[in-house]
Amino acid sequence: MKKLLSIVFISSLILTSCDFDKGFEEMNVDPTQAAQLDVNNKLASVFLKTSGGRYENWRASFIYSSQIVQHMSSTATYWSGNFYTRNEGYATSLFDEAYPQQVKEIEDIIFQLTNDGVSGDQMGIARIWRAFIFHRITDIYGDVPYSEAGKGYIDGTLKPKYDAQQDIYMDMLNELEAGLSQLGSSSSLGNSDLIFQGDMTKWKKFGNSLMLRLAMRLSKADPASAQAWATKAIAGGVMTSNADIVYIQHTQGPEGINKNGHGEVFMADGNPRLSKTFVDFLQNDPRLPILGSRRSDKSTNPANLIGMPNGLTAGALEAKYGTKSDVYAEPNRAVITGEDAPMVFQTYAEVEFMIAEAIIKGWTSGDAKVHYEAGVKGAMQMLSMLYPNAAAVTDAEVATYLSAKPYDSSKGLQMIGEQYWAATFFNEYEAFANWRRTGFPVLQPFGGEAVYSGNVTNGTIPRRLIYPGSESSTNADNFAAAIARQGANEFTTRVWWDK
Repeated sequence: MKKLLSIVFISSLILTSCDFDKGFEEMNVDPTQAAQLDVNNKLASVFLKTSGGRYENWRASFIYSSQIVQHMSSTATYWSGNFYTRNEGYATSLFDEAYPQQVKEIEDIIFQLTNDGVSGDQMGIARIWRAFIFHRITDIYGDVPYSEAGKGYIDGTLKPKYDAQQDIYMDMLNELEAGLSQLGSSSSLGNSDLIFQGDMTKWKKFGNSLMLRLAMRLSKADPASAQAWATKAIAGGVMTSNADIVYIQHTQGPEGINKNGHGEVFMADGNPRLSKTFVDFLQNDPRLPILGSRRSDKSTNPANLIGMPNGLTAGALEAKYGTKSDVYAEPNRAVITGEDAPMVFQTYAEVEFMIAEAIIKGWTSGDAKVHYEAGVKGAMQMLSMLYPNAAAVTDAEVATYLSAKPYDSSKGLQMIGEQYWAATFFNEYEAFANWRRTGFPVLQPFGGEAVYSGNVTNGTIPRRLIYPGSESSTNADNFAAAIARQGANEFTTRVWWDK
């Protein structure tokens, strides 16, 4: 109500000033100041906002998503996702941060471009990026504000409706197709393009690769649409090498602007360790000494890298295993955890795994084994490209790994799902979403440990994060409609594509 009154008050001042200023409009215009910020600068800003700050990356990405999918573990009980406990401020952090920043800014950009009659590369990129922003939000929460979201300053909509996830997905796919059609051969973004530095060929590959990701997300809920959109995406031209990976290269500063949000977490929190589930999977894998190091002495010798079981407090860990947390491997602070590390949004490896899955499902032609192996190779060799301090994984090492763990067509979907999960380490929103869709890897609740007594899921792995409780009062009718349609605001309620 206060916000509404403020808008009414400001609007009345503007209208009143217009009456007083008749005939003096030109005198009241500063010719040295722009009436609007340049769209290119706004796009640079929204790219960084999508990468996110320490707040949501600490909470929604690491404390919840990474623990749920057992990439990481922690004995600290405030790492709520490890114990399936309810911390509303943590679980709602992506929702809380994305709408007033990412969503508001991308909607403002599209509104400005529309008003200015711009329909070229800027609009195409904005529409693709809008789809990326919203797909992460809806994947985490389900039905969310979409068609009316972020428009408080545009048309006064302060209580946006929650759109059904099915409708959101259909619109996002259409928006990707429309956005792709607006991309030409060159870009006007210049240095503002923090993603591809003006390379429109890569933007087109990303648009199609994101379309493929969204299409595959529908594979349980709407297989026919999934097949149609996956086929269209592959035919349109998806990523073809690690040179096409979608990421932002962060820097050490300035403060609060360009730093990697995950890197900021590691500067503040020494609790996270690699999960036993993840380390066990990476045995005899050249990625293990790149991704992990022992907390106690920084050793990267694979023989010294032990994963921490999920779901145990410090006391329970010591009582059961006779060990303290420092003996367990943590994410390698010398290689992957810097504030200047890249934030990765989608990789070539993921695309190869999705193509392999589409082949198995009969949605496209080709050899699933070839694409599976290309995905494994891409996932291993992208590390030295993304992280300058990472050792390069050689072709010989990849061949040795694939020889020891050859593709088995009878277990194709499982092997693809497991490798996708490994490849999305530190891209925890995506890891959590794809695990829910595919069921791979097969995870045991709490990593197989005893059920933590304070859990709120009856000992089952969470299927979503929860809406902010404040929505029940500030946007009551729309919130109630979403709950009635989707189900209770609980971690165990499944989103539409997960049913």
